Amino acid sequence: MKQQEIIKLSDEDLKNRLLDFESQMETLKMTHKMAPIENPMKIRSMRKLIARLNTEVTKRQAKA
Repeated sequence: MKQQEIIKLSDEDLKNRLLDFESQMETLKMTHKMAPIENPMKIRSMRKLIARLNTEVTKRQAKA
């Protein structure tokens, strides 16, 4: 998900996606601990996406 797509999301949709990606991250990390996943770079990209979403949430709260 690119930054331009994140900016276009509504506040509620942004928070829902953030919760969804955080739960996916938990599952991915747990799966990786049990047995190495095929592409461990997915964890890094997921973490960066969550950071982008959190940044946008913080930016919107500062404007309000």
